[in-house]
Amino acid sequence: MKGFYAALVIVCVAGGAWLFYASRHRAPEQPPTPGLAPVVTDSFPGYEMGSASAPVTIVEYSDFECPYCAGFASVQMPEVRAQLIETGKVRWRFRDFPLHQHSTMAANAAQCAGEQGKFWEMHDQLFNHREWTQTDKDPSGAFREFAKAVALDLGRYDACMDSRRYDNRIKASQEEGVALGVHGTPTFLVNGRVFKDRPTSDALKALVDSLIAHKS
Repeated sequence: MKGFYAALVIVCVAGGAWLFYASRHRAPEQPPTPGLAPVVTDSFPGYEMGSASAPVTIVEYSDFECPYCAGFASVQMPEVRAQLIETGKVRWRFRDFPLHQHSTMAANAAQCAGEQGKFWEMHDQLFNHREWTQTDKDPSGAFREFAKAVALDLGRYDACMDSRRYDNRIKASQEEGVALGVHGTPTFLVNGRVFKDRPTSDALKALVDSLIAHKS
């Protein structure tokens, strides 16, 4: 028995010594990384163009990597801007609905450009220059070239992209779309209702003109 108690004392002493040692040699807590802006968790409704008093609002749920979205942006959207937005008939709102490998990174690039008042310029770069979608390579270099092309402050842009602070905003946009019945891209809501026809500028103009006529 004496041997047992002696062993027990040794174990207790050794255990206490280990706890003391561990408490004195814990990894120090890491301070927050300086210089990074906090993650954005706002209720941002999306970037808009057109008159705030326009009688019709169209909300576009889109994915920068989606080829159909790019087709709409490059072929139909110029006509939509000329016929509906610039004439004061439509207030247009863009919402992110990322579905592809690099979609969220592209959405972040557009949001970071938006910090500098260049969202729509980056929107056009991402949709009009599609080489980055045709490879599995990291497209961040291509996005930075787009940032140069639209004359962004590259230091601010790089810091924004490194922080990925708009991930939550982008995720919230997608969740909102799902709740409203969005299943793919592009999807358009015209005054809150999903537009189910083929999204051409002529089809959208016909619907908008009909809605305005019924209001008058």
